[in-house]
Amino acid sequence: MTVYETDLPGVGKKFEVELDGERRLVVVIHNTGRREVFVRPEPDADAEKLFDLSDRLARQVGTILEGAYFQPIRTDSIETVLSDDALIEWVNVGPESPFVGGTLAETRLREEIGVSVVAIQRGEETITNPGPDTEIGTDDTLVVLGSRDACRRLHDLAAGDRTLDDDPDDPDAT
Repeated sequence: MTVYETDLPGVGKKFEVELDGERRLVVVIHNTGRREVFVRPEPDADAEKLFDLSDRLARQVGTILEGAYFQPIRTDSIETVLSDDALIEWVNVGPESPFVGGTLAETRLREEIGVSVVAIQRGEETITNPGPDTEIGTDDTLVVLGSRDACRRLHDLAAGDRTLDDDPDDPDAT
């Protein structure tokens, strides 16, 4: 990311931040504290004004953007909580997973782990209600329904970090 800084004599300073591709975010900070925010679709195009902020409001928005009030937590999986102990989770299957090459019936996910596979995302294709003969491949995403503990165990197995023989309560088992 490149930031361009320009003095605006008698006005203040202008900052241009490269966004994705050619677009730039332009912030003009006036000597009075007022901020004007623009977007420029390409470096040589005219900028379109988005909004003005007072000095005080700009500082508040700045602290929000820098994460002073909330730091998002990144997870490797997506989950939707249905109740206290039931959720739908999207679990990616890694190349080291014991499930690769097996069918849903062979994996015994429902019996051994306690999750039900409701769909499989394979590239651009989504297989809904996959049957017992559906084979699991590397890079498949399993959409499963189960308890939080069961989904966590499935996540470790699908990543290839554990085997079905490992004790699910032993965090060091590999």
